[in-house]
Amino acid sequence: MSDNARPGPWILGLLESRGVERVFGVPGVHTIALYDGLADSPIEHVTPRHEQGAGFMADAYARVSGTPGVCFVITGPGMTNIATAMGQAYADSVPMLVLSSVSDRRHLRRGLGQLHELRDQRALAAGVSAFSQTLHSLADLPAALDRAFAVFTGERPRPVHIEIPLDLWHEAPPPGAPSAPAVPARIQPAPGLIADAVSRLAGAERPLILAGGGATRAQSGLRALAERLDAPVVMTVNGRGLLPPEHPLAVPASPSLEAVRELMAASDAILAVGTELGPTDYDMYERGMPDLPGSLIRADIDPVQMTQPRVADVPLTGDAEITLPALLEGVRGETVRGPDGAGRAERTRDAARRSLDAPMQRGIAFLETVRDTLPEAVLVGDSTHPIYAGNLYFAAKRANSWFNSATGYGTLGYALPASLGAALAAPERPIVCIVGDGGLHYTLGEIASIRDQDRPVIVLLWNNAGFGEIRVAMEAEHVTPIGVDLFAPDFEALAKAYGYAFEAPTGIEQLPEVLTAAANRRAPTLVRLDEARMFTTEA
Repeated sequence: MSDNARPGPWILGLLESRGVERVFGVPGVHTIALYDGLADSPIEHVTPRHEQGAGFMADAYARVSGTPGVCFVITGPGMTNIATAMGQAYADSVPMLVLSSVSDRRHLRRGLGQLHELRDQRALAAGVSAFSQTLHSLADLPAALDRAFAVFTGERPRPVHIEIPLDLWHEAPPPGAPSAPAVPARIQPAPGLIADAVSRLAGAERPLILAGGGATRAQSGLRALAERLDAPVVMTVNGRGLLPPEHPLAVPASPSLEAVRELMAASDAILAVGTELGPTDYDMYERGMPDLPGSLIRADIDPVQMTQPRVADVPLTGDAEITLPALLEGVRGETVRGPDGAGRAERTRDAARRSLDAPMQRGIAFLETVRDTLPEAVLVGDSTHPIYAGNLYFAAKRANSWFNSATGYGTLGYALPASLGAALAAPERPIVCIVGDGGLHYTLGEIASIRDQDRPVIVLLWNNAGFGEIRVAMEAEHVTPIGVDLFAPDFEALAKAYGYAFEAPTGIEQLPEVLTAAANRRAPTLVRLDEARMFTTEA
């Protein structure tokens, strides 16, 4: 059979024409046709040890590279394995394309006991994706991919699932070269709404900007607008680094902290850019969403966001890279009234940080040591103590250099495979994986995937002999801790077995030297950080 009559090379050509350079997947008998021609394709394949790892890798690859992460998975267990990673990407608005196989069309949803059969695989994937589509002909694939990339570039980006029935692997693809992708126009807010927003922002005495992950590709426009308005910028977890630590308007603190809530309540005009105003950022202590009494201007790609948690006074539905320059151009011709933005930001930063208890202060000090030692690093985190601390207060050096799974969907096991995705997207930068000993074991096999790719990832293992945060939470509720104390292996032997360098500093003062040495190695490094020994004095 010629290449023109084989589905595999044709599908790879469709992906290549849409800018795909790398795919993540575990080959199986139900996806062999997807791998046909891959050896001769410019698309690189990365093999994780588990499909969940593939999804987490694709997630971080998308965040750092700005292009969708693409995964190949088999029918049934491949789909259920990757569903958790899709859930995390869905919650954090990360573009991910999952191509899977599915049973023959004549067997779909019949419950005949076919190999890897799910009752309704498409319905399962639909709950963690922007859409899930079953192909009924290979000729339907170009349009399905166009629809997927329209989601990635023209609306709120989220995972997309496309499943290919096994009998289609025997169908000849349409003749001719792969179609050129359709590129949708980027959404722009209506000029009248821009004018209304400009009037409210320029006339405000205490303007404020709330910036989330949806603003990370519009960093320069956000900074220029904040400086023109003299408006503090509160950055959510996924928005950290939009303003650097030294910027006088930067507020790298959680909107759940009382000092930040007071700043929001005292502001007479708030511009919320690329943030869903969701509870894991704005109400993590479950005290009710913060009061926003002033004008609320929303700049978001998703029109549904304009209605929750309250209806926006000015809904600017559109791409942040277009909306922010339009707002900046408008306010340039206005007399801006907002005074003392830097003072408001400084007072909020100081009060927010002082409000945190000693364990959180120590976690922040740890993260700042990592950041200041390796200023170009990407910090990829799991649900573990230093990450919880940083999500409350941490000033990242630049956008998309601080992200983790301790917000939104909130899964464990993210950081290790995600750090490899980040390393593949930014091979010139140090990649630091921050993971607890409990979370490490969720996706421990991916320690080998990092070695397969020969990436010098620095794994900082926060070791507290179990699920430490849950143990503390149980004790706070006067519940006898059960199920939280875990066996800890010999991590040095584990590092040796996988060809990692190993370090075990006994105090935070040793960490800069350890990090510098690790960053200069060609091989990955596992650094065991025993929580009880890291700090000898209170922060």
